[in-house]
Amino acid sequence: MAENKVDIESLCVNVIRGLAMDAPHRAKSGHQGTAMALAPLAHVLFSRILRYSAQHPNWVNRDRFILSAGHASILQYAMLYLTGYGLTLDDIKNFRQWDSLTPGHPEVGHTDGVEVTTGPLGQGFANAVGMAISERWLREKFGSENIDHSIFTICGDGDLSEGISHEAASLAGQQKLGRLICIYDDNHVTIDGPTELALQDNAVKRFEAYGWEVIDLGESGEDLNKIENALLQAKANEDQPTLVIIRSHIGFPSPTLTDAPSAHGYAFKDDQIAEVKQVMGFPNDEQFYVPEDVIHFYRDAGSKYSEEALSATWDTKVHLGNWDLSSLQSQYESQIGDSIATRVASGDCLNEVAQNFAIIAGGADLTGNTGTALKGMDPLSPESPSGKQLYFGVREHAMGAIMNGIALHSGIVPVGGTFLVFSDYMRPAIRLAALTQAKVIYSFTHDSVGVGEDGPTHQPIEQIMSLRAIPGLLVIRPADAKETVAAWKTALNHDGPTALILSRQNLPILEETDVEKAQTGMYVVRDQECPEATLIATGSEVSLCLDFASDHAVRVISMPSWELARSADSLIEATGLSVSVEAGITLGWAEFADKHVGIDRFGSSAPGNIAMEKLGMNHDNIQKAIS
Repeated sequence: MAENKVDIESLCVNVIRGLAMDAPHRAKSGHQGTAMALAPLAHVLFSRILRYSAQHPNWVNRDRFILSAGHASILQYAMLYLTGYGLTLDDIKNFRQWDSLTPGHPEVGHTDGVEVTTGPLGQGFANAVGMAISERWLREKFGSENIDHSIFTICGDGDLSEGISHEAASLAGQQKLGRLICIYDDNHVTIDGPTELALQDNAVKRFEAYGWEVIDLGESGEDLNKIENALLQAKANEDQPTLVIIRSHIGFPSPTLTDAPSAHGYAFKDDQIAEVKQVMGFPNDEQFYVPEDVIHFYRDAGSKYSEEALSATWDTKVHLGNWDLSSLQSQYESQIGDSIATRVASGDCLNEVAQNFAIIAGGADLTGNTGTALKGMDPLSPESPSGKQLYFGVREHAMGAIMNGIALHSGIVPVGGTFLVFSDYMRPAIRLAALTQAKVIYSFTHDSVGVGEDGPTHQPIEQIMSLRAIPGLLVIRPADAKETVAAWKTALNHDGPTALILSRQNLPILEETDVEKAQTGMYVVRDQECPEATLIATGSEVSLCLDFASDHAVRVISMPSWELARSADSLIEATGLSVSVEAGITLGWAEFADKHVGIDRFGSSAPGNIAMEKLGMNHDNIQKAIS
């Protein structure tokens, strides 16, 4: 029986390798060699290690598997097909084609069994850290009878070269995230050639320095039992994340392309595939060769936990909790004329929400500055795994991707803060949040040249518009504390990412703003019969325009969110000449206004009010625009 098992498992591994060659060859596109080399690892994971039910892909207590090296997507698709997630052999044959379930890189929400969207290297690694934070938080909060699983990710040299993985690994070690297992495919190959061209890191020492357990398997990439034992050891570690290093050989068992840099991409064509199939004992005249006993073997593995998954009733969505901002809204509505920075108002909203809602919040070493400090709540730490205050440290790159992992795990809404100008550090993760519709909330503060003395390096000019350019990202720039309440209500009700653009400086609480109307994205705050112009403003410039309107026959519109205004069909037709007023670049405003008052240059170091005045955010420039 043991010998038969070895025989069937060897066949299973070779079937994965055959699919890894055939699907990209049919598409004439794709990455074959990595998937071929990692076939034994994938086999062990999906047949011996992972807790999952292919028939119940959203089972809340499943182990999470992330292919951070997303270019090897055919490896994951092969396993999803073989274990019974609903992919068919035709889907494998349709690899990388229009509207297929097997796109070039794995996409969450598109293909059952895919947990996150991977491809940009290092992002999946950091997503895994976020998922491990979620798992531990929920297990501590709701008990191991409901939440008790592990997070696995496969990464390569590219993932560990990208800076984001360093940031994420450091935080994971500091948090002592047991149940987080990263398998490092150490194949010594990059597109340019051997990794030694640019990489001499000692991964063992580096990860040990981060506080990880490191298991170096060396030349054991084909030894199923050694791989299994290492993963079981890693899974049992409750106090440290674990790095399992496997020295693989890209393109194995090809007689001619093993360890060749070209095997990273589409290198196996007819002759090369025939060579490998001969080595594996496969019929050369049959593509996509999958014997029935291999299907039966994997379908049994994929249904191992089906009964447990079917009987599970615990649902993270139910246990998110409740939030209520009505008392804070009433408070602000009674404080007309007072001044408060919208970052402070946002912090008040966050603290109100965090009382009874599953939320993790923090800043990139700017927690107090960005309104993401939680009052009287424990910091998230190894000693307090269900704390709600997460200190991300100076790690914007990782913060964004970790937030995506927290959100996509389900059960918690993450909030992360930094200065708006540093959202550029997070842009790949923000883009992926929008692509995957991860429910994350960004607190981007210090939203204009009103930042003042820190000067042009810290004064955002193009950042608001660059965020608006991302499809699927909801961007809200509130005018005052009341509109900030509206922004939070919108963000919490929105099934996707929201960027709150918040002021450092105090702004008056305006009589004219309205919490309900602000949630439509655009509304009139000062009407005027037969106006000489309509001013359309956001954020701090709304009060500037209202002040201007006190002496001029103009109509004023507050437009906290372009996306909301478009989606709600609440766009208001301007009467006569329309002028946009926003302390940032004017690119894009032509969609809504005829003329523009903005800042199309970098800022300058000076007190905030002086910087605003000198850079043209004043009555004189508005007057010139409408004249």
